[in-house]
Amino acid sequence: MLAGFLILLIAFIATFPLYAGTYLTAILAIIIVYVILAVGWTMFSGATGYMSLAPAAFFGVGMYSVALLQEYLPFHIIILAGGLASFALALLIGMVTLRLKGIYFTIFTFGLVIFLSNIIDYIEVKIFYRHGWYFPVSDPSMVLYTMFGVAVVTVLAAYFISRSRLGLAMQSIGGNEEAAEHMGVNTTRVKVLTFAISAIFMGAAGVVFTGTQTYANPSIAFSLVYSFIPILGAVFGGMGSFYGPIVGAALFGVLERTIRDEFPNYFMLGFGIIMVVVILFLPNGVAGLVPMLRGKLGGVISKLRKGGEAEQHANT
Repeated sequence: MLAGFLILLIAFIATFPLYAGTYLTAILAIIIVYVILAVGWTMFSGATGYMSLAPAAFFGVGMYSVALLQEYLPFHIIILAGGLASFALALLIGMVTLRLKGIYFTIFTFGLVIFLSNIIDYIEVKIFYRHGWYFPVSDPSMVLYTMFGVAVVTVLAAYFISRSRLGLAMQSIGGNEEAAEHMGVNTTRVKVLTFAISAIFMGAAGVVFTGTQTYANPSIAFSLVYSFIPILGAVFGGMGSFYGPIVGAALFGVLERTIRDEFPNYFMLGFGIIMVVVILFLPNGVAGLVPMLRGKLGGVISKLRKGGEAEQHANT
């Protein structure tokens, strides 16, 4: 069943640009960006319980890798360079900050995004006498295929990491970090390594995302939207299952784009209402609907069977 779904998904992505047009192809690529960010964020924060607001920093590093290297390197090499640059930044930040716990780590990662945006803006204006960068027009279908490839690698990496010794160590940290330390887990090393690995995919997504843009500056590249989108997508889908953030980010992307296009003046209101409804009535996210509906359906079937058996006994 899973193999059949994957074949249908690949066929859908491969043929989508043929009948959807340029605009919808770009929109689908952006929705896949949301999936990458949500899976990358869940890879670290979902397992360890550390609330990171740093995705926008790594995403912006990816976009600025294109700005700095587009005249010197082919695009597929820049994807690797952007991922590695994000990895190096996350490694450095993680070694400094991942000894912090709770709200202190969250505040630091939030400040990191603001700091990078402002310092890069200052350097551009004061030293290079410019504000932002222009990107060449890219073929929307190639952007979509490349983004889908990055998404596949991200999901596979998250899957294998979650089932590795590193994944078990992260889950133990999320359960009880002090107990994990007593059991011999080097919690700081595990957190730093996972934090840096997850940043690779966010940086790569930022590189490919430039294919949907013609211009970017620090406020665009390091927008806090890219820090909150993965959190909201993961919550919307449900972090209790592996596929929850994937489904949630995709559905969230469709809802976000629909509301933004159809009701631009009420986007934030509609967006807020959706999230409040999900948090109140779907605490386990959209993925939590499956076992809930299965349980209710099983109860209905069980009642029907009992009613049928009672009727048979009455007839006999």
